[in-house]
Amino acid sequence: MKNRLKVLRAENNMTQAQLADAANVSRQTINAIEKGKFDPSLPLAFKFSRLFNKPIEEIFQDEEE
Repeated sequence: MKNRLKVLRAENNMTQAQLADAANVSRQTINAIEKGKFDPSLPLAFKFSRLFNKPIEEIFQDEEE
């Protein structure tokens, strides 16, 4: 799964630690998602959607598309 988490985080001047705190996950989780090593749960994807005020499909894309 591709994602724009790193780009959105940078556009919002957030560190991985700040995003991790806002989403109630570890910084390592943010790092793993940004590098494509971990796919977030649906509830976590919704958290990112609310944090960045973007639809989930603008943050995460299926690689088969």
